[in-house]
Amino acid sequence: MSFTKRLLHYFLPLGLIVLAVVTVIGMATVAKGKRPERQDTGQAAVLVDTIPAEARSLNFVIHSQGSVRPRTQTTLVAQVSGIIQSISGDFVAGGFFRAGEVLIEIDPSDFRTALKRAEAALASRRAKLAEETSRSEQAVKDWRNLGRVGEPPDLVKRKPQLDDALANVLAAEADVEKARRDLQRTKISVPYDGLLREKRVDVGQYVTPGTQLGVSFAVDTAEVRLPLAMDDLAFLDLPSATDNVDGDYPEVTLSADFGGETRRWKASLIRTEGVLDVTSRVLYAVASVVDPYGLLGESQQDELRMGTYVRAQINGRRVENVVVLPRFALRNDNTVLVANEERELEIRAVAVAREEPRQVYITSGVKDGELVVTTTLDAPIPGTRLVLSGEESSSAVAAAGVEAISKDGETP
Repeated sequence: MSFTKRLLHYFLPLGLIVLAVVTVIGMATVAKGKRPERQDTGQAAVLVDTIPAEARSLNFVIHSQGSVRPRTQTTLVAQVSGIIQSISGDFVAGGFFRAGEVLIEIDPSDFRTALKRAEAALASRRAKLAEETSRSEQAVKDWRNLGRVGEPPDLVKRKPQLDDALANVLAAEADVEKARRDLQRTKISVPYDGLLREKRVDVGQYVTPGTQLGVSFAVDTAEVRLPLAMDDLAFLDLPSATDNVDGDYPEVTLSADFGGETRRWKASLIRTEGVLDVTSRVLYAVASVVDPYGLLGESQQDELRMGTYVRAQINGRRVENVVVLPRFALRNDNTVLVANEERELEIRAVAVAREEPRQVYITSGVKDGELVVTTTLDAPIPGTRLVLSGEESSSAVAAAGVEAISKDGETP
């Protein structure tokens, strides 16, 4: 065995023993040292956003929508046959006309002839009636001259001939009235100021009774049919479907967008249809707009065209001391989170008067001026310490002051 191997054989175990002893002594020395003190930080505060509750008085606003339609619409039809002789320059789609204005005239020549023939027949039958009347009177005189007493028989008085002549006169008068009426019907007009929506005939066209000539509507009033859900009816003072007396009906604001611009019109809720829709279970109310086109000088609003799709805001019943909050502030169990004066979390049950897609109306459970938490907390625990957004800077300054105190209790 070489010298080097004998040296490792004797001294390597001794070195390992010495190394183990040194390690044990080092660990013992560290164990005798002072451990760092554990810092009790307490419960961590939660940073939240809040809004102040503000109690106010307001009118509920009910939202709906619908299309503008005319109150009066007419399909013009021919009542007599003939060729259209002329039409008015206003008889075009979108043309405005006055009440009684002649829009279409059918060739009246045949009807003038028929009227003259009827008048001639009437004159002839009136003459026949006068003749029969004279014969009847003469027959009665002859009866008296013969010394007869009492009432003469009907045959002596020529009563059957007299009645027949009178009936012929009445029939002739009816023929004259019909001929005159047919002549009047060659001129087509409507009894209101209006606009023509659709033109279906033109000059030279032959028409028969029942031929549709066009569609017109009155411009004095437009209506909007507004669907109302059952939940909305409790917040509205609606007129009865059978109430014909004028009253203070709810005001309605209609709006529509045109090229990025929102236009608005004032309207009134004048009636309800009185029947729930079987499919949708809604009640339709009708809003009225006076002089929608501004053609009658009764309105200073922008033109409201028929067929326009509008949104409606209906003024509902008034409530006092109600708190309006964002919809997301209300939890599913009708509670809200409140930060009390000690900046601790409270869970409040509230009474909700009305819920809308963006906001809720609360009548009790939250007082005016209290801070409502709008931050979503997954599992809120009553009494949790809160730091309000906007106040965290002052809290950070206070925390920095605490850390500045030295471990032995002395301030630097």
